[in-house]
Amino acid sequence: MLAYTLKRIGLAALVAIAVSAVAFLLLRASGDVAVALAGEGASAESVEAIRQAYRLDRPLALQYFEWVGKTLRGDFGESLYFKTDVLALVADKMPTTAWLALFSLVFALAISLPLGIVAALYPNSLIDRLCLALAVLGQALPNFFFALVLIMVFAVGFHLLPVSGSESWENFVLPSVALGYYVAPPFMRLIRTGMIEVMASDYIRTARAKGLSGASIVLKHALRNALVPVVALAAVQLGLLLGGSVVIETVFALDGLGYLAYQSISHLDLPVTQAVVTLLSFIYVGLTLAADLVNAWLDPRIRIG
Repeated sequence: MLAYTLKRIGLAALVAIAVSAVAFLLLRASGDVAVALAGEGASAESVEAIRQAYRLDRPLALQYFEWVGKTLRGDFGESLYFKTDVLALVADKMPTTAWLALFSLVFALAISLPLGIVAALYPNSLIDRLCLALAVLGQALPNFFFALVLIMVFAVGFHLLPVSGSESWENFVLPSVALGYYVAPPFMRLIRTGMIEVMASDYIRTARAKGLSGASIVLKHALRNALVPVVALAAVQLGLLLGGSVVIETVFALDGLGYLAYQSISHLDLPVTQAVVTLLSFIYVGLTLAADLVNAWLDPRIRIG
């Protein structure tokens, strides 16, 4: 297990380095940062002064290594728009996005687990087709459109939940439903496939021959083994929820990282945009690493292979 862990940590470190380099280059490839900061109609002298002030006149390789060195010390610079420390700004917004991602993941699992189990128990039946139809609808329906529908029904129509803000748990209900329903279909399909495969295995037939009840076979024996790949998928989906909350946070005006990223992009605030993209990418890599280690612990065949 130790050798497998060290190998996965090394690969995760290489991926993190590659992601940081790609994020650094892509943000600068989007245009001349100095021109964007100077504004439309700025003179060439003003643009050059800004380029020198922010040390943008040096080779990209030197800029990258300097940025990496500062990042490792926790120095992400100062926001060009908010005029405050970038790391403090990101840390202030992180809890909102983390709670939104967690609530969305819980909602996704809450609807995908029963749907996947029911679909697996009645394969190729009308119930199975209805469950698959709900999954297809969730993945095909744009989450911002679904969010607007939720707002029209539950906030504007029935006045049950608030439209915007992040002051209480009620503010997270509609965003979590909109975001969670979007990531639920992969869970549902994976659980359905795993349950169908497990229910056809020899030890399930043995359990039935021993006279165990149907609920005990499904929940205690079959579901436990079918959930192993769900652990890895949950980590991946949690990373996607953290990084994909920009649209939902903007629609519901949640004061989180997604809304901060939208504001920083709108105001060409490069230090904040770069910090958000990098930190979310590192979190995604860390979650994937954690999922690999948990799966290896649950299933020895993974680390042996």
